[in-house]
Amino acid sequence: MPEPTTTAAGVVTVATAAVSTSVLTAFGVPLGLRVDLLVAGFAGSLVAIILLNTVPGTGDTWPVLLRTTLRRMAVAFASSLTAGYLTPLAMLLAQVPESLLLGGAFAVGGGAQQVLMFVIRRLAGQPMAPATGEASP
Repeated sequence: MPEPTTTAAGVVTVATAAVSTSVLTAFGVPLGLRVDLLVAGFAGSLVAIILLNTVPGTGDTWPVLLRTTLRRMAVAFASSLTAGYLTPLAMLLAQVPESLLLGGAFAVGGGAQQVLMFVIRRLAGQPMAPATGEASP
């Protein structure tokens, strides 16, 4: 019996699978998050936690270690979400090519707090500080 698919069809299938990215859905609602960006952001947050000590330990008793572990898990989760949502926007603002998207997600995950503060300032604008010598109402 002959093979039902041809070589050209196989090549098209592999190429299509390589180009498509999976988008995360929760309860049937697409979240707009790409899984590859989340993983890259998570890896960046782990590097920041381990190498840059972004969530330092404060003691060595069991309750303190548990609290520090929970904080580190929350930071890793929040950093991956920040990387998932803000990396495409940050790459668009910086006019960086698509080929650097995962590296950008890694960097955003590693510095999520600073990146988030920068984006908020950039999009919302800096609040106007009162001039020196003027009284505030």
